[in-house]
Amino acid sequence: MTLLAFASPKGGVGKTTVAAHVAALLAQRGHKVIAIDLDPQNALRLHLGVSLREERCFMSRLASRPAWRDVLVETEHGVRVLPYGPVDPLRALEMAQLLSTEPQRLAEPVREMLAVPGLIVVLDSPPGPNAALAALMPLLDLMVILLLADAGSAAIIPQIANNRFLGRGTMGARAADRAVLVLNQVDEAEPLSDAVFDMARNALGNRLIGAICRDQELAEALADKRMLLHGEPGAGEDLQLLTDAIVKRVKLPSPGTQPAGFSALNEWGRL
Repeated sequence: MTLLAFASPKGGVGKTTVAAHVAALLAQRGHKVIAIDLDPQNALRLHLGVSLREERCFMSRLASRPAWRDVLVETEHGVRVLPYGPVDPLRALEMAQLLSTEPQRLAEPVREMLAVPGLIVVLDSPPGPNAALAALMPLLDLMVILLLADAGSAAIIPQIANNRFLGRGTMGARAADRAVLVLNQVDEAEPLSDAVFDMARNALGNRLIGAICRDQELAEALADKRMLLHGEPGAGEDLQLLTDAIVKRVKLPSPGTQPAGFSALNEWGRL
C-alpha cells in the first residue's frame, strides 16, 4: 500500500544502512514490510542478516519474470527481502537497458505488492539516476534522498531545493513533491558539518526530515552484523526519529488497521 525509496546522487552515503534500519524499525512496530534491493551491489540482504549462501534473488532474474512471492527471503528482523542477486557489470548494464525499454518488468510486480493491504515496500535504489527508480517513480509515495554533511553534498542541496535533482518540467516538479532529504554523519563538533546542516535546513525547510549523527557505535554494529533498533543514544535514536518522521510524512495507518475492502486472503502469511 505504501512505496518508499531510498536514493542518493552518489554512493558511500550510508543509503543502504539507513534503508535497512528503517525497514526493520517499521517491521518492529508491527508493519508488514518487503524490502527490494535495486542496487547491483546486492548489499541490502547483508544488512538484514541474510546468509551469503542464500541463492534466491529477484532483480538479476527480472528478464525471466520471476514470481516475486517465490523468492521472498525471511529475515530475523521481520522484513521480507527481495535480494538483487549475483550480477556482473555487463549484466547490470543489460538490466538497465531492459528497464529503460520495458519499465513494466519491474513496475508490474511492485504494483501487485502494493495491492496487498497494509504492506510497505522499501526500495534501496542504486546511486544516481537509474532506470529501476525511474520505472517506479509514478508509484512512489516518498523518496528519501541521503546525503552526507560534507562539502560535496553542499553543492547538491541547491539542486534538490529547486527541484532539478529529479528532472525538469512538470514531471520533475511532481517527483520533487514526494522527495525529502536526510543528512547522514552529522558532526556538531565540525564547523563544515554544522554549516551544511544549516544550509539544508534553510534551503529545504520541512523537506529536511532527518539527521543522523556520526556514531562509532553504528560502525561497530555493522561490523558485528548487528542493527541499532532500540533507540540507542546517538545514531540509534536518530534512526528511530527518522522512522517517526517518515510514518508521519506518508500518514501510515497503525499496524493492524484494516482498510476498506480488506480480505483475510491477503494477510501477511498468505502473500
